[in-house]
Amino acid sequence: MLAVMSIPEGTTQGPAIQVRSLEKSYKALRVLRGVDFEVARGGIFALLGSNGAGKTTVVRILSTLLKADAGTARVNGFDVATQAAGVRESISLTGQFAAVDEILSGRENLVLVARLRRLKDPGAIADDLLTRFSLAEAGGRRAATYSGGMRRRLDIAMSLIGNPPVIFLDEPTAGLDPEARIEVWQAVRELAEGGTTVLLTTQHLDEAEHLADRIAILHQGRIIVNGTLAELKQLLPPAKVEYVKKQPSLEDVFFAVVGEK
Repeated sequence: MLAVMSIPEGTTQGPAIQVRSLEKSYKALRVLRGVDFEVARGGIFALLGSNGAGKTTVVRILSTLLKADAGTARVNGFDVATQAAGVRESISLTGQFAAVDEILSGRENLVLVARLRRLKDPGAIADDLLTRFSLAEAGGRRAATYSGGMRRRLDIAMSLIGNPPVIFLDEPTAGLDPEARIEVWQAVRELAEGGTTVLLTTQHLDEAEHLADRIAILHQGRIIVNGTLAELKQLLPPAKVEYVKKQPSLEDVFFAVVGEK
């Protein structure tokens, strides 16, 4: 069992994340122009947008690494501006690049983080996470020998030490090959199945489509649509039905060649 950090009481009601009229500028550049959204507890919420849309800025504000110019935001019931300590105890942040120590083994990375967080029985915590993320056989190997997908899964496992109720994944599959992306997607699904609230930023439409319960599209500093995949598809006119011979997709070809699915 994972050791649980002490999260203050009275923070488990209502949405896991609430954002209202959030604004942020860098000198003359207005990055966020009044962003509004909510994230339900235990769900996967995808913030979708192109490079420069402001996705990382939103995550940095929600994780108390950056101050907003205007608006409010609450994470796990805590105001990010006035209750930063409560927010930090409630979250974990995984950036665009895996923050693992390549000299250490996978297990040693996990044990180190557990010790830094002063949790009891760091070895048991490490072993539990290695099993949970299908890394048990590679646990004794140096992280430098891991594939991109394995390294990213280890990074996500490290972020879960202490069992935070909310996790931010900022472009978690950036730079990964198709097979590694599928591995990370499975890990993210398992997070939500375990009750963790996930806010995922991505510029990949297929990633949002495969993972998210709700999707918000951030464009030019504003949320222009926000809904389930089915709701977003209803924004388009009905597709014209044509009967054509189905051709295999690139995904079909890839998994047929590598022999996995």
